[in-house]
Amino acid sequence: MKKILHIAEKKKIWFAIVAVCMIVSIGSICIRGLNYGIDFVGGTIITMDLHTKFDTTETRTITDKYDKYAEITYAGDGQTQIVISTQKDLSTEERQEIFDDFKEAYSLKDADLISVDTVTPTVGSEMTKNAIIAVAIAIVLMLIYIWLRFELFFGISAVLALVFDMVNLIGFYSLFQIQVNTPFIAAILTILGYSINDTIVVFDRIRENQRMGLYTLDKNMLVNVSVTQTIKRSIYTVVTTLLAIVSLYIFGVTEIQNFALPLIVGIISGCYSSIWVASPIWLVLQEKFPHFTEKKTNKKPVKKAKKQPVV
Repeated sequence: MKKILHIAEKKKIWFAIVAVCMIVSIGSICIRGLNYGIDFVGGTIITMDLHTKFDTTETRTITDKYDKYAEITYAGDGQTQIVISTQKDLSTEERQEIFDDFKEAYSLKDADLISVDTVTPTVGSEMTKNAIIAVAIAIVLMLIYIWLRFELFFGISAVLALVFDMVNLIGFYSLFQIQVNTPFIAAILTILGYSINDTIVVFDRIRENQRMGLYTLDKNMLVNVSVTQTIKRSIYTVVTTLLAIVSLYIFGVTEIQNFALPLIVGIISGCYSSIWVASPIWLVLQEKFPHFTEKKTNKKPVKKAKKQPVV
């Protein structure tokens, strides 16, 4: 017989790990805060054509004089264009000074200054508001869907697991002061869908085992067997997905890396929460509110139709 993993009996260990991660993440968010990019706090975007491939370390010797938190990215077919995104709203004089410094260092002409754009804080605050609304709507719709498809406790467990994933990801960015920009929001919504899909696989197996009448009196064993039956599928899916995303992060350009990094962190966290967090939370809810569960599960049996006499 296949060895059964004892997930349910060790739920205090899994919850302790969750607590430590949440405390570190929330503490970092409160103390260090987030390093918001220009998309959220506003600033200035300067695009220039250097006509040669460049090293961001070299260009930072110029940009750090004006904003040491400026983000530098490549652009153009040959990656010879530089895009400088500062979190400061640079004055006209400062913009000209930056271009003059690059003009001298790379022998540029006036036509090599492609564009200078300003992002106002109003736009950044509106984007932050829309991002929060988008995440909230996604979580609420997932709760409703799982509630209707499965039951309320499954929905609550899945949402709490998602909250753990989101706090972990935001805490990771806060702890290492990685810049939060537009791709970060897209990655969060992607992680929400990926994590909830993994969780539903486990919950669906729990429900199927319940319907077959397996371990109905021993819910610990019900969770253990269901997780054991699905854990290989979950881990294989995560590993193959990570292989692709890590490759994108290693070999991709900066914009791709900004999208791939939160995906890597979120998928690892989502795998943990789907296997070791969501099901134990459902088990705790079942134990704490048995009367609610009985009302939902102890339905009146459906009357069988009377057989018609054969003529």
